Amino acid sequence: MEQIAPREAYGKALIKLGDINEKVVVLDADVSKASMTYMFRDSYPERFFNLGISESDIVGTGAGFAIGGKIPFVNAYANFLLGNAWEQIRISVCYANQNVKIIGHNIGASSGKDGPTHLPFEDISLMRVLPNMMVIEPADGIEMAKAVVALAEHKGPAYLRVGRVPTPVVTKGEDVFEIGKANICREGEDVTIIACGVMLSKALSAAEGLSKEGISVEVINLHTIKPLDKDTIMKSVRKTKGVVTAEEHTVIGGLGGAISELLGESYPVPIRMVGVRDRFGLCGTYDELHQLLGLTTENIIGCVKELINLK
Repeated sequence: MEQIAPREAYGKALIKLGDINEKVVVLDADVSKASMTYMFRDSYPERFFNLGISESDIVGTGAGFAIGGKIPFVNAYANFLLGNAWEQIRISVCYANQNVKIIGHNIGASSGKDGPTHLPFEDISLMRVLPNMMVIEPADGIEMAKAVVALAEHKGPAYLRVGRVPTPVVTKGEDVFEIGKANICREGEDVTIIACGVMLSKALSAAEGLSKEGISVEVINLHTIKPLDKDTIMKSVRKTKGVVTAEEHTVIGGLGGAISELLGESYPVPIRMVGVRDRFGLCGTYDELHQLLGLTTENIIGCVKELINLK
């Protein structure tokens, strides 16, 4: 299966965006090689700003650019960007409702060899809780490119998760990407799997394996975690009456939390969550960490079978 690094797709998409929209400016916290924003810098040096390792500053500066009518893409490692600049994101971006795009790089286990301080498993939670903030995690490189364009067209605060490790391509160029609209990747009857990011490829693998055992699984690509596509989710869950969520993120307040909140209020059904379980990561390779943290196809299959047995 073809693999593309989400950060590479992001960097290339920024160049194309710069070609068609002169209002786009890119701010970076001295990590342009890792974030791939050096591509935009080389093509549009007059619209690229490296403010150094100063995450709070780049968010505040981004808000200033937005006030001036620009569309700023603010880039840094997700763990430092959200950890150090959360107050500026909350007040200068969200409270002020400014058109700033917060781009969190090296999400999840992407920086595995850098150790637990560099593994942000709580960034969706931190952004989802903020009023006016939109949260997006594309499934692969193809969808990443579409998300970048959609972010520029959307007016208002947004957070985009970008991974560094090459991941499987599971969407097609002709697939429609619409902010706030989930995509049904596979139809089924017995259980609904709702996934985002790289976990969509594992959800699809799980569904394929389960089909050989006579279990029909519906798979939803929930690339927009906020706002939720409630109609698509509820239609599927009313049919299957069981949900498994899968995310490269903590299950506390992330995709699984968002789905649980929705179903708890509207249509309570059994739910199982595949994600990080209230812990920090360790130093290791991407694949090693996914295995350690239970972010696996096998874990998704086990959760589906557990729901089947309950039903």
